[in-house]
Amino acid sequence: MLVAEAQREVRLTFLGGFPGQLVSGVLWLVSAALGSAGRIRPAMLALALGGAFIFPLTMLVLRVMGRPSSLSARNPLGGLAMQIAFTIPVSLPLVAAATLHHQNWFYPAFMVVVGAHYLPFVFLYGMWSFAVLAGLMIGGGVWIGLAMPATFSTGGWLTGAILLLFALVGLVIARGEARQGATASH
Repeated sequence: MLVAEAQREVRLTFLGGFPGQLVSGVLWLVSAALGSAGRIRPAMLALALGGAFIFPLTMLVLRVMGRPSSLSARNPLGGLAMQIAFTIPVSLPLVAAATLHHQNWFYPAFMVVVGAHYLPFVFLYGMWSFAVLAGLMIGGGVWIGLAMPATFSTGGWLTGAILLLFALVGLVIARGEARQGATASH
């Protein structure tokens, strides 16, 4: 299987990242809502521990949509997807250190970590939109951490909104490509 074919399968199977970003976006918004309500510790736990459920919930969304939830066995990018997924949990000590130093850096630190985790998605999906997503999250995290150190939930709200927006972008791209493929095969 050529790289372009493998990337196309990733795009079409996972709808350009739609279900994962949808689940992630909702998780960030729930966490931000808790933080805005003054429930700082539950907000942190919701995002840090809730992240463990992103993959299974993504698979559930795909199944509910009647879609396949895994790549073919011959797709060599399956291993890369798994490796990318593990970058978040192994980076949590960095988020914890930033948060211990300054509680309001929780979301900005998480934004930088998750944004960096999206960089390899550019290759995995073959979609430059992930570079834009990564740049917005990394830049936004740095900016909020430095320019808005007195706010807690701003980064959670911003990231939730960005993830939902890019979920739609990915869905539009994947559906357009699927329509083109169906048209070309007729």
